[in-house]
Amino acid sequence: MGEWKKTGCVLCAQNCGLEVEVENNRIVKVKGDKDNPRSKGYVCRKGMKIAHHQHHEDRLKYPLKRTDKGFERISWEQAVEEIAAKLKDIVGKNGPKSYAYMGGGGQGCHFEAASGVTLMKSIGSRYHYNALGQELTGLFWAYGRATGKQYKFAIPDEHNCDMLVGIGWNGMVSHQMPRAPLFLREFAKNPDKLLVIIDPRKTETAEIADIHLAIRPGTDALLTKAMISIVIDEGWTDEEYIKNHVSGYEEIKGWFAGFDARAAVEFCGLDYDQVKEVCRQMRLRKACCHPDLGVYMNRHSTLTTYLEIILFTITGNLCVPGGNVIPGMIMPIVGHSDERDEKTWRTQKTGYPALAAVFPPNVMPEEIMSGRPDRIRAVTCTQCNPLRSFADTAAYEEAFSNLELLVVCEVAMTETAKLAHYVLPARTGYESWDSTFFTWTWPEIYFQMRRPVVEPEGERLELGEIHLRIAEKMGFVPEIPEALYAAAKENRIKFGMELMNFAKANPAALKVMPFIVAKTLGKEMGSGNLANLWAMLMVAPGSFKKCAVRAGFTKGPLMGDEIFKAILDHPEGLWIGKSDPEDNFSDLSTEDGKINLHVPEMKDWLSEIETERERKELEHDAKHPFILSSGRHMPYNANTIMRDPAWNEGRRACTCIMNPSDAEQLGLKDGDTVRVTTDAGSVEIELEVTDRTCKRYVMIPHGFGLEHQGRVYGANANRLSSGSHRDRFAGTPFHRYIPCSVEKIS
Repeated sequence: MGEWKKTGCVLCAQNCGLEVEVENNRIVKVKGDKDNPRSKGYVCRKGMKIAHHQHHEDRLKYPLKRTDKGFERISWEQAVEEIAAKLKDIVGKNGPKSYAYMGGGGQGCHFEAASGVTLMKSIGSRYHYNALGQELTGLFWAYGRATGKQYKFAIPDEHNCDMLVGIGWNGMVSHQMPRAPLFLREFAKNPDKLLVIIDPRKTETAEIADIHLAIRPGTDALLTKAMISIVIDEGWTDEEYIKNHVSGYEEIKGWFAGFDARAAVEFCGLDYDQVKEVCRQMRLRKACCHPDLGVYMNRHSTLTTYLEIILFTITGNLCVPGGNVIPGMIMPIVGHSDERDEKTWRTQKTGYPALAAVFPPNVMPEEIMSGRPDRIRAVTCTQCNPLRSFADTAAYEEAFSNLELLVVCEVAMTETAKLAHYVLPARTGYESWDSTFFTWTWPEIYFQMRRPVVEPEGERLELGEIHLRIAEKMGFVPEIPEALYAAAKENRIKFGMELMNFAKANPAALKVMPFIVAKTLGKEMGSGNLANLWAMLMVAPGSFKKCAVRAGFTKGPLMGDEIFKAILDHPEGLWIGKSDPEDNFSDLSTEDGKINLHVPEMKDWLSEIETERERKELEHDAKHPFILSSGRHMPYNANTIMRDPAWNEGRRACTCIMNPSDAEQLGLKDGDTVRVTTDAGSVEIELEVTDRTCKRYVMIPHGFGLEHQGRVYGANANRLSSGSHRDRFAGTPFHRYIPCSVEKIS
């Protein structure tokens, strides 16, 4: 018999609590942790399969260097010394804009972001690319204008609402809220609740909904504009709410005047009276919306998010219980960067600004291949596999092959790692202390610091330790007095006092504080991540401290240490804070303390959203008569984290789904091998005929086309997406709207 240990899932952003049985340093059994206060024992199929993520033949154990003879094992000392020297040389010759950091946005291990960003800034760069820039920066930007800060975005308060509107979201499969399938089934059965799903497909969630608005693919912006127009024309705006909590409404109200909502709704393929009734219910009920990648990776994505904010604000459903609320947080998941500030960096060739302090991965290949003297020449890539996880695989292959230095820090030999000059072995979320800062609950603030449940094999390191070693070799870490090391050995409180004294005497040290804490307290704790958690709690902002007091912690200078101890005492996770449920408006950071709706940059874009113009834009192309939705969520895919196909053995995991009528018209049948072709490329894949999708709308899952032990499993959907097929403002890809053709392969 092995030993049962508490941990959490690292395969999606819900991070459900798990218990794992460990025997001979291997995870042999998994079950949901009933003690976890957020997931309460719930776990999906993916979480039950995490042993396949932790244990497989392609795991990395030692540092590798690419040579003419292939990859050769080298020592950590050689790897760090050579990488530091090459970085110094490249940046010294070409300036700090020649370096980019890609990482920090994983599903389960966020602590390396602090060290990765610190190294990047020490080099002098601001070019941080990660997965959030692939999906959510349009959302962060739109909420940043409304709430004052881009990290103060709103989430649905589903437990207090009586109307839940899911937009491009299949929660029964993709989750994005705690215990989603259980909650949705209960919600749908409640006669006092109203579940509305806006999605082209008859998804698992649409199937249990009270109302399914089967929208025409790509028309989300047009429908949302029509709904705002209906609300205004029918007098369903919440005037008292607007008067007390909203500014800028009068400036934008005229943008919707005279709009033919009926024609727009009908072009979207919907019944006007039904849409009108949904609008009326939004005003009458406590309504919240749950958009997802069907919006964020679709046409007009940033504009659509902005319109959704307007719609739910003017009906009185933002920053109120049962509406969409700003969650509390121990640490913002993103930063704030105002593109109107001339100090905000932009990409050199494509001109995209940092949004939420990150850049869109879609543009990186163009930046590398621009030929500019200040182009990106060196990249450190952690916790992501751009050659499979980001749009336009072919562009990434070419660009990364032309880098002067590519350092990949990973748990496995990924497709991206195979192009690297140096491959450095990282610990998984089950070999290290780590956590995430996803804010998917309200008003409570949840946190779980996962601890190692298995011992790392070989010479794997925490990602933060890898960044630290490179930074130290490059000379970015100042000399640390012996007194600080001694205090770390004695106790945390004395260390904190000594650290403050050191920082006062050496102000520049504040810029590399994660490294200093890791080298001192981290050495004693056996983890830089764990030490930096303590340091973060000790200097937590006042807004979080107020939330912590509501959760029962003691106000005072030692509150951070008290919370730290509680986290260590609760390996199952715990509530460490609670927002004020009666005053979410106090979390706004706007100058006037109100929700700001007037965003002048959106006016011209909104004026383009007219029915006839959209009709011309969406006409079917004879060359590509289908629309591909790339990135279908299923129980059988988990980005590129699950590389061993054994976890799906016996499952029909990677197929292209097509409506039966389309299959019949093309002479195709279930199980045929087909070729799906777009302007970017083509893949061969098994066809699955199902009424789960509508006519002329096919779907391929993400997270396949991975090589394991010399064999490729499934089709890589990102071969079909072009990096230039993207949102004009945020640069997010149109994965949910790619014109394509489908043909049978003999």
